[in-house]
Amino acid sequence: MGRSDLERLSREELIELVLRLQRPAKTSRTSSKPPATDRKEQREQSKPGGAKPGHEGHSRVMSDDPNTVVEHRPDRCMCCGGTLHGDLAAEIVSVSEQIDVPVVAPVVIQHRRLAVHCPSCGTKAVAPVPEAARGTPFGPRLHAVATYLKTFQALSYERLQAALADLFGLTLSQGGLMNLLRRVQGYFRSGRKEAVSALRQAAVVASDKTGVRIEGSNAYHWVFRSAQAVVHTASPTRGAIVVREMMDGHRPAVWISDRYTAQQGHAAKHQTCLAHLARDVAYVVEASDDPVPWRLQLWLQSAFALAEHVTDPATSTLVAKHQTLDRQLGAILTTPSRCDLTRDLQAKIGRARDQLFVFLTYPGIVEPTNNGCERALRPAVVQRKVTNGYRAMWAAEGEAAIRTIVDTARLTGSSPFATILKTVGA
Repeated sequence: MGRSDLERLSREELIELVLRLQRPAKTSRTSSKPPATDRKEQREQSKPGGAKPGHEGHSRVMSDDPNTVVEHRPDRCMCCGGTLHGDLAAEIVSVSEQIDVPVVAPVVIQHRRLAVHCPSCGTKAVAPVPEAARGTPFGPRLHAVATYLKTFQALSYERLQAALADLFGLTLSQGGLMNLLRRVQGYFRSGRKEAVSALRQAAVVASDKTGVRIEGSNAYHWVFRSAQAVVHTASPTRGAIVVREMMDGHRPAVWISDRYTAQQGHAAKHQTCLAHLARDVAYVVEASDDPVPWRLQLWLQSAFALAEHVTDPATSTLVAKHQTLDRQLGAILTTPSRCDLTRDLQAKIGRARDQLFVFLTYPGIVEPTNNGCERALRPAVVQRKVTNGYRAMWAAEGEAAIRTIVDTARLTGSSPFATILKTVGA
């Protein structure tokens, strides 16, 4: 907007423009932006980390099965100087441990094919090629370690190459590492198909996405989550076609997501993520003096308090609380306001009004937020920031398959490395 444009504005329009320019920038607390994008001065003024008041402290648990036990006995009495013999009864007064990691060196098994001349006919008999020499020289544990470091510790090929050399004394080229990781991805295809099959039978499905660079272009990393499976997939688009292809005609009872249009209309009912709405409300509270956003913030606190103990009350009590919250929300949404941010917020929440309380119909089964998907996406976001994306689509699709198997196994308490090793060694 140039000077001539500003001169044509009325006094009221100039006031409105100045007020808009003075609005605070959005942060991770008032939007879906990651905390790393917050300005430095805001981070410096934030609350200190560490345990909060009232937090119960925890100490490290001593090992039940130590490798070595060393007992330290006194040999002299500190009072009279008398000798304390080793056969005297003793009691444990304290226990401390010293923990270290042993030197890890690669175990090399060299297979040598031998040839022997037959003493009867003179023919040279050659031993058959052993099974261990038919494929890659690298074993399943090395495959699992490299996959874990690359996928879940976000190491680039250069840093992975250095880590294997420094920690284990292994010399591998970056091309060799790429071939190793590409080979590993084949072990995860069948498990991904099983996870997708379980997802297509789920009654409740949640979804989310984040941007990623693939082959130098903007693309998207999607995640779909149910009680039985977590499925990751890479796609060049963020359109609804990704959801339709993933679900293959299956229509769950409930879908959980934010208000993005491509994630709407895929189930009988839809639960809008209340955490997304709470961040939108927090921004308007910070940017405006209007009382309506503040009332919405208090209303959301009541909704979250009900969701925290949703399995405790009887059904009739939940229905009554639902009616009360809905009545309160109706009064807030119809309150007149001169603030454009407030009016936009009222309209946004009004359009999602029938999607706010679905979790009360399915207590303990449907979550009021989509935090589960956001947590599942967080490692992919870290990977994107550290490595700047993927050079090839096969790498993005392969990593999505690995994350699918690992995150699905996490639902039953399995650790990432154990899951990778079990899959590669199968």
